[in-house]
Amino acid sequence: MEQTKKRIHAILGDDNRRTMHNATRYREYLLKHLSLPIIATGTEDFPWEEPYVFGGWDKRAYQKLKKTNPSYTDTFELQALGPPNEHEDIAAKTKRVSDGKVFEIGLSWLSCKDEESETHALLDDFGIWYTNY
Repeated sequence: MEQTKKRIHAILGDDNRRTMHNATRYREYLLKHLSLPIIATGTEDFPWEEPYVFGGWDKRAYQKLKKTNPSYTDTFELQALGPPNEHEDIAAKTKRVSDGKVFEIGLSWLSCKDEESETHALLDDFGIWYTNY
């Protein structure tokens, strides 16, 4: 975790609070250091999925909704980074690999499939910054 803090500090400096300004700065950094497209998946269940994953809601309804909504179990091609949204999360423009459906997902919800890559660390660090700062 200490290395993550150092990397975040190197990007944002001493004022590393989660603000729209810092989210914009973080996006600019990522645009310079990421090689898009990236193969990604969800870090954990997306908000719409929680009642189905943990709440015991109807599994058949969940499977049907997964056809039209992005799921944390899907594989995505991360194609572009849009501006931060109202929650200071970077808008990730994605395409689901299995069917080509396009979604905009908060970048903090995504992780690079290649866990040994620098790209994985960059996305993971962003998620940690978004969640903890």
